[in-house]
Amino acid sequence: MTNTWNKIRYSLYQPFYDVIAHYFRPFRKASIESLNIQPDEKVLVLGAGTGLDLEFLQGVESITAIDITPAMLQKLDQRALRLGMEVRTTVMDGSNLEFDDKTFDVVILHLIVAVIPDPVSCLLETERVLTPGGRFTIMDKFVTPGSKTSFFRNLINPLTNVLATSLNRDVDQLIESTDLTKTHHSKLGSIFWLIQGMKPGS
Repeated sequence: MTNTWNKIRYSLYQPFYDVIAHYFRPFRKASIESLNIQPDEKVLVLGAGTGLDLEFLQGVESITAIDITPAMLQKLDQRALRLGMEVRTTVMDGSNLEFDDKTFDVVILHLIVAVIPDPVSCLLETERVLTPGGRFTIMDKFVTPGSKTSFFRNLINPLTNVLATSLNRDVDQLIESTDLTKTHHSKLGSIFWLIQGMKPGS
């Protein structure tokens, strides 16, 4: 799986992405609302897709959204316009962020950590651009903490990895590759998990 392939497949998926992703609306809502984001905080939506998180970020004054797929961000720009929101959008690799250190108070990672080719670099970059004490939220497909992947998941993972996403990533192991601290995890449904935490410091 490469960024080039991600651009190709998500450009193809873009026309019907919102229909499929509607399933995750309550997950997005729970993830963002639990962050208690203040209006003056700086928020990065990493792997923003078509902007389905925006409706839960209304009132936040500083939002930056990045994605590897230009077609997705074009849809996000249209959505932001309809919602009357000002969002800075940039085509960017989530594992190589073009932002200064300590830029954002909050980083939102919805349906990206199990998709991006290099999830460790993505989380290390999240750590770098967060302010000390800054928060992050992850919503995605992961193995149950402390468990082994099933035979069936191992069997189908090569196919799902090509078509959409990995099913076998262990988010705890990924976070342990950084200095980020996990503060909460809960199962959202099926194989989906909500993971939240912060960057140490004050």
